[in-house]
Amino acid sequence: MDARQKMIYLPDIMINWPWPRTINPHYEDVKAEVDASFRDFKALSHESQEAFDKCDFEHLRIGCDLMNLFFLVEECTDSEDEAVTKKMADIVFDALHNPHKIRPEGEYVLGEVTRLFWARAIKFASLPSQRHFLETFGAYLHAVVAEALDREQCRMRSIDDYLKLRRKTIGAEPSFSILEMGMDLPDEVFRHPVIVDLVECITELIIIDNDMVSYNKEQATGNEFHNLISIVISELGLDRGGAMAWVAHYHAEVQKRFIDGLAKVPSWGPSVDALVKEYLDGIANWARASHSWGYESQRYFATKGLEIQQTRLIPLLPKVKHMVA
Repeated sequence: MDARQKMIYLPDIMINWPWPRTINPHYEDVKAEVDASFRDFKALSHESQEAFDKCDFEHLRIGCDLMNLFFLVEECTDSEDEAVTKKMADIVFDALHNPHKIRPEGEYVLGEVTRLFWARAIKFASLPSQRHFLETFGAYLHAVVAEALDREQCRMRSIDDYLKLRRKTIGAEPSFSILEMGMDLPDEVFRHPVIVDLVECITELIIIDNDMVSYNKEQATGNEFHNLISIVISELGLDRGGAMAWVAHYHAEVQKRFIDGLAKVPSWGPSVDALVKEYLDGIANWARASHSWGYESQRYFATKGLEIQQTRLIPLLPKVKHMVA
């Protein structure tokens, strides 16, 4: 194997995305407050807490709390079988639907983290956004359990079947509920076919971006069954470079679908239209934010993320050899 075959090229899939990278002006203050309160739970191992501290994450605070919750759910389930994952999902589900109930003694801290997050959120979130969050986060939890079963059975899905599940496990839709917490966005808007398709477009952009930057780490650790690059390699018989190119082309098609779809958004009157525009701008910016986070958070590329963002090249990691008990 020559040196070129040991490098992975990451296509620059967001170079033409119209929404630039921006940072909330209150980010630093809110992040410090949220990180301090989350650290108090001592929910993570020392190594995981160090990884978390490297990640750059009233509605901004709720959004930060939600990102912490996602991180903890992932930490608790990423390597577990279906039974353990379902137990964790049930704890979260119960805490969301009973935010004022004292959690059972001896329960894993995930329940209390969830309860406090949602008890705070419902003080500030509009009723439509609360309904949408509970619905989409519930779908996310069910999908995480389904992913655990796939992992347990070493099952690799088809491209289409994978994307159906991944649209839920990526956690984008419940995250988008943060954008509407200050809005009374009618259900007829939220469920309109054009809006549904635009949300799906942004969700898929985030999936593709995340699976591209996480592929190297996941193929090395044997977690590639839930990654679009690995699935494209398997289903279409492509090499890594070919799979990256195929996925980049698909990303460009989805971008176009979103931009074209914006012209099809109907009018619900000036006041609602202004909210719809704010919401759609928010989800479009989320795609940019997810892309930037992948290179800046140190989760996938340690301290070399910004360098890799320029060169587009990463060394192929060797497979991790698991010890046999």
